[in-house]
Amino acid sequence: MAEKATFGAGCFWGVEAAFCKVRGVTSTSVGYMGGTMQNPTYRDVCTGRTGHAEVVQLEYDPAQVSYEALLQVFWEAHDPTTLNRQGPDKGTQYRSVIFYHTPQQKEVAEESRKKLEASGEYKRAIVTEIVPATEFYPAEEYHQRYLEKHGLKGCRLP
Repeated sequence: MAEKATFGAGCFWGVEAAFCKVRGVTSTSVGYMGGTMQNPTYRDVCTGRTGHAEVVQLEYDPAQVSYEALLQVFWEAHDPTTLNRQGPDKGTQYRSVIFYHTPQQKEVAEESRKKLEASGEYKRAIVTEIVPATEFYPAEEYHQRYLEKHGLKGCRLP
């Protein structure tokens, strides 16, 4: 039975592409989560006033890939020490955030963050939020698999 996972790690295009390469990930959708506005558009989220983060929500087969393995992809896909910024993208919509769907996901995510902090891999503090999943609002169709549609490094799902 498929499970859901939702991650925010900057611009959702590259994050989606990273997860599409993972065996066991059966679907991805980019969108918005964590804010106060219902049914936000990309334009709304870009104002920084909705409270939403750009996220990728995925379905995965836990018999093929563990939540721990998905967290590893998440950590490697961005810099978890930059507050509200990834590369040239600035704003709260680009924050580093794990939206957990179950108490088990929360526990595993917190343990994963602790291990990464203890590893000494980063000189600065990890600022990644770990918060309950809220309503997911899919982004406009032109954002879905954006990199693939434009001939860039894209998705390869079953």
